[in-house]
Amino acid sequence: MTEDKTKNGGKDGTKNKGKDETKSRTKDGTTNRNSNKTGNGTKNETSNGNKTKIGALTGNKAGDRFPKVANRELKSDVFTALFSEPENAAKLYTALSGEETAPEDIRITTLEGVLFLARKNDLGFTVKERMLVISEHQSTVNENMPLRSMLYYGRTMEKLLQDRNLYREKRVPIPTPEFYLFYNGTRSVPDEKVLKLSDGYIVKTKDPMLELKVKMININLPAGHRLLRDCVPLYEYSWFIERVRTYIKEGEDRDSAVTLAVKDSVREGIFSDFVTKHGSEVENMLFTQFNMDDALEVRYEEGVEDGMERGLKQGRKQGLEQGRTQGERRLLIRQVCGKLQKGEKPEKITEDLLADEVQINRICEAYAACGPEETDIFRWLEASHFDAGQP
Repeated sequence: MTEDKTKNGGKDGTKNKGKDETKSRTKDGTTNRNSNKTGNGTKNETSNGNKTKIGALTGNKAGDRFPKVANRELKSDVFTALFSEPENAAKLYTALSGEETAPEDIRITTLEGVLFLARKNDLGFTVKERMLVISEHQSTVNENMPLRSMLYYGRTMEKLLQDRNLYREKRVPIPTPEFYLFYNGTRSVPDEKVLKLSDGYIVKTKDPMLELKVKMININLPAGHRLLRDCVPLYEYSWFIERVRTYIKEGEDRDSAVTLAVKDSVREGIFSDFVTKHGSEVENMLFTQFNMDDALEVRYEEGVEDGMERGLKQGRKQGLEQGRTQGERRLLIRQVCGKLQKGEKPEKITEDLLADEVQINRICEAYAACGPEETDIFRWLEASHFDAGQP
């Protein structure tokens, strides 16, 4: 990334934000800031001068949103909290679309706990009631994002249109949707990639009646995507994450790396507004984030090695048969989870799906133990023997 590029094409590395605030970026990724955001020359972080906890952004108590146990959703909460502020969401959309957007044009529509129980989309907002942006921020490129986005879209539209009569003859105007996946993982991926819902269709057609495209954007600092130049909050977030990773590469443990990055942030004036405003919650979230990333990476590598070893032993024919069986099991798990989320009882699910009662009960047990993640349930069942005849 050439970090001295600016919106106004200046050669001195200075980015003019249109207020009394300037940023100069150097090649080593540092930024110098001079700001005067208020008329009296002070930076007004909150209305009462106190630090605001991230939980206040979502209407939840900090203790409820950030339990002491590891939470797989914490990875995205820093990103979500950052861009749930209308000012930052407006800057993000301006960079995405090229259309000048003001904070008052933004209406946050992020779903909270309505899909997959605790799951939610990371960020949703409308722009002038004309555009609807639905996005997720992940450390993996999830090929199921178009399907997930379709479900998020349906729930969001229910939320937006709940007071309107969809059966009247006159057409109901709806905002034009846009779907994004902001990638922040460590694996090598393209700067941009389009994921399509139709790629998952069993029967491929030339012109599918239903299509949904998700634009995946690599927001890692070394990728140098133009959004990092055009959206200061996104650049600062990516700078901060990159600084943590740099300390880890230099031999620091993850907790120390986060702490050092926070100190750098305050000293160098990058991401410092957010860090100062949200206090220790930022460190708590990032401790969990990077420890979870490490655990997932190890689990992924072990899974690949285990899969290769099994494939060599079982041979192609047996591997295909196993794949078919696993596919059927995953389908059953998905169906059962969907019904559990609707509040249906195991006995009714068994009757509806004409399935084995013992298997249904095992899936329900796994659901209660692991949560709604299909992969976690599948692995739990594999470890405890999925088949009805096994203990």
